[in-house]
Amino acid sequence: MKKLLFMVLLSVSTLSFFTASAQMDKSKRPSPPDTVSATLKSGVKVTVAYSQPAIKGRTIGKEIAPYGKVWRTGANEATSIEFSKAVKVEGKSLAAGKYSIYSIPGEKEWTIIINKKATGSGMEYDQNSDTMRFTVKTGTAPAFTERLKFVIDPAGSVSFVWGDKKVTFTVK
Repeated sequence: MKKLLFMVLLSVSTLSFFTASAQMDKSKRPSPPDTVSATLKSGVKVTVAYSQPAIKGRTIGKEIAPYGKVWRTGANEATSIEFSKAVKVEGKSLAAGKYSIYSIPGEKEWTIIINKKATGSGMEYDQNSDTMRFTVKTGTAPAFTERLKFVIDPAGSVSFVWGDKKVTFTVK
């Protein structure tokens, strides 16, 4: 009986150790998570949760976030955007809820994709789950930004800067 109890305790301890190791502190990742949230003047709360890939000497459009190809707009898990109320994104109606953001980078403009599937690694993109797509002009970041950074302005601009790029879309 003592042997059986010992084996059960050993098994539970081992399992607990591996579970704790698998749930490592995400802030220690090479692309740490970040969340930005703001309440717009319209009263809509907008939240973006993403991981911050770094440039690390690479070129956007070539070695990372290749031009013309769907990108998960972040790292690790899918980047999510959540709206507390129905909104218009770049003039298109969108119900309240949580979505993922993908993009198709381009030298002069980026296509932003709002997708119904809000969770997962972001690597299993399904175009059939797209809620909307729109294209915005690529701007120049005010300063070089090593890590991807989202910003939400209470006036309704949602932007991300990365390297020397700035991409902005409006939410009303």
